[in-house]
Amino acid sequence: MRLALDGRELVAGARTGIGRYVREVLRAAAARGWRSTVYGDTRTVLADAPAGVTLTRLAAPGTRWWDQVALPRALRRTGADIFLSPYYKGPVVAPCPVVLTVHDLYFIGYGGRRRPLRDAALTAAARLYARRARAIVTGSEHSRRAIIQRLEVDPAKVTVIGVAVGAEFVPTPLADAARARSGLAGSYVLFVGNFKPHKNVDSLLRAWASLPATLRAAHRLVLAGGDTEHRPRLEALARVLDVTASVVFPGRIGDADLPGLYSACAAFVLPSLDEGFGLPAVEAMACGAPVIVSDR
Repeated sequence: MRLALDGRELVAGARTGIGRYVREVLRAAAARGWRSTVYGDTRTVLADAPAGVTLTRLAAPGTRWWDQVALPRALRRTGADIFLSPYYKGPVVAPCPVVLTVHDLYFIGYGGRRRPLRDAALTAAARLYARRARAIVTGSEHSRRAIIQRLEVDPAKVTVIGVAVGAEFVPTPLADAARARSGLAGSYVLFVGNFKPHKNVDSLLRAWASLPATLRAAHRLVLAGGDTEHRPRLEALARVLDVTASVVFPGRIGDADLPGLYSACAAFVLPSLDEGFGLPAVEAMACGAPVIVSDR
């Protein structure tokens, strides 16, 4: 079996849920003896790839050309048996079956904002991609129901496959060096992710500020993530709430440090208003951390 994947999420210095998904698919395919070709662009980096995995960078003048022209040509040249997209989109015309991975539909009507023309265009495009795909994979029944309803997809076409947790996520001692890199001392409550509005980190900060001062003095709230676009807004809110002394923004946590950071936390919090799956919560559970999530 020759598997082809869209690997544009694999960028040096960035960690995303979709990128982690791609890496776990590559590991699983290699374990089955499949050969895999990862297609990327000029930014794509394939680090620590399993045996049988190769990277092909495709030059294209833009994203749509990459999706609909450069990629199908490459699939035809390499003779791929199946193409897996980690996104809601894929080539409309391809020389092999296309499987889409629709994690969620946040890109349509994100955050409750009313953008009728944009949302109508995105909905139409997503329906076209879904109609042309051989199958659709998603990570939860919640997302499956949304896909079937909003994209008008045949239910038989959509399969739920729970997102795998990497083998490295087990109870792990937090090394002193890792603690120092993250600026941690003593007990802490942990959040890991981006700081976009649906993650609801502002509500987490307000909840933290409402705790007794003695409790906040005994712990730190660690908001870990490399989202430099939305971080200033949260830092400003922490100042307004007068909790900067007990809130830590360590930035992006290295992959090697993450299991230990999960394992040592007093609690892990994922307060999202909506999630397609919520992988960090499951990673934290696998490391033995108490987990708090929102009830939505």
